Amino acid sequence: MKILAVSDVELGMLYSAQVTKRFTDIDLLISCGDLPAGYLDYISSTLNVPLYYVLGNHQNNPVWWSDSPLPQNPGTGSDLHRTCRVFNNTLLMAGVEGSLRYNKGRQQYTQEQMWQHVFSLLPGLFWNKIRYGRFLDVFVTHAAPWKIHDQDDLPHVGIKAFRWLNKVFKPQLHLHGHIHIYRTDTVRETMYYQTKIINTYGYKEIEIPAEKLSR
Repeated sequence: MKILAVSDVELGMLYSAQVTKRFTDIDLLISCGDLPAGYLDYISSTLNVPLYYVLGNHQNNPVWWSDSPLPQNPGTGSDLHRTCRVFNNTLLMAGVEGSLRYNKGRQQYTQEQMWQHVFSLLPGLFWNKIRYGRFLDVFVTHAAPWKIHDQDDLPHVGIKAFRWLNKVFKPQLHLHGHIHIYRTDTVRETMYYQTKIINTYGYKEIEIPAEKLSR
């Protein structure tokens, strides 16, 4: 299964007809936040794949909300915030939106509130274990986990609850955005126990072998 994961910055190669030539066998699109709804809708509809998303902390500005009803109407895509979802009866996903609170904008939370978001996923994760034999395949967030890919300034401090979820429930992937990449030597993939944590800034193409999506 192939995933196209995007976040934080619009890219011309994705917002044009070239996207169909560059990505020919994508199964689904995942947004880790802070991208305009029209951009996501264009990629999803052009590639003819479903969209799953979490919102980022900058989507409090009306410009992010104006060109498509995506944030208000999850029917355009599937919102993963505080929700466990299954794609094609195969891929187990869950997500948490936003970042650490640093002003009064939308999708900003304290560490304690982030723990509440993560704990809200537990019934779905345990049901996954009963139904599918595993808790989770892909954890989708906007913010990075605590001390992995995060930064020291308050808006970009990582989330402690995310680190705990990865350690305990062992998803194959944790996809996040929020941390912008300006240097080619920036680390954007890290193994933490059994979870590969990936910063999806711009885009990342990820493949999960079929044998890893079975009991």
